[in-house]
Amino acid sequence: MPNEDAAKDALRDIGYFALVNGYKDLLRDPMTRTYRPGSSFDDVVAIFEFDDALRNLLLNSLAAVERKLRSTVSYAFCERHGEAQAAYLNTTSYNPADRHAPKVARLVGILDKLANRSMDQGYLVHYRKCHGNVPLWVLVNAVTFGQMSTMFSLMLPGDRAAVAKQFEHVNERELEQILKVLVLYRNVCAHGERLLSYRTNVALPDLPLLGKMGVPKRGTQYSMGKRDLFGVVVALRHLMPPAKFRAFKQRLGSLVERFLHDNESVGRKELFAHMGFPENWKDVTRYRL
Repeated sequence: MPNEDAAKDALRDIGYFALVNGYKDLLRDPMTRTYRPGSSFDDVVAIFEFDDALRNLLLNSLAAVERKLRSTVSYAFCERHGEAQAAYLNTTSYNPADRHAPKVARLVGILDKLANRSMDQGYLVHYRKCHGNVPLWVLVNAVTFGQMSTMFSLMLPGDRAAVAKQFEHVNERELEQILKVLVLYRNVCAHGERLLSYRTNVALPDLPLLGKMGVPKRGTQYSMGKRDLFGVVVALRHLMPPAKFRAFKQRLGSLVERFLHDNESVGRKELFAHMGFPENWKDVTRYRL
């Protein structure tokens, strides 16, 4: 029998929409739209708590990728254009293609506001007042992951190549696609949205690891690893240092196994289908990149 007081506390702390509307469909028969026999409110809470743990784990790993992107973008840009803020506020420092002009203008506007007018970050104010210049390697700490992804996509070809070189297992095009997807997943985690079954409209590239793992295809398209959580795991395998990725994978595996052991509401096959995971997902570290 569910604890009524605990249920009230969960609804108050999490919210009905985020909790019940967010996770009840995992306990319902998709054909009849009725709850499966034995389902309870405690099962909904258990799924939410599992997803919350997934969000926290993934957010931490995405933050590591974000930090490296900030560092590599600022280093590559300053190496070629210098440390004066006039360089990153000059539209000619970016891809000159006409189709990119509106995005470049928006990006430069954001960077200009941070460098010259924002009062929210003390370190920006310090460099502005004491040095009359905010170098990019300082400014990037105030730029969002999404804005960093956009900046990378708009950099000149040589600059993009220098950044991608620091992510040795992907090329510029693959890195750009991956970053677009990781930004979307980062936002899901940060905003507390349902992660385990989230799918993006933007597809990840066809990384060779998918073929090595024998991920099945529907026609010419991989059925997993393109728009789902498994795809993010594969992407992180390419972007993170091996030791850090292995630690991430171990914690992820422990979360999954603990949830399946403690809860009978969602079976392994069903959970993996929601997450986009193949049965052999742990082989993600079996093959060389």
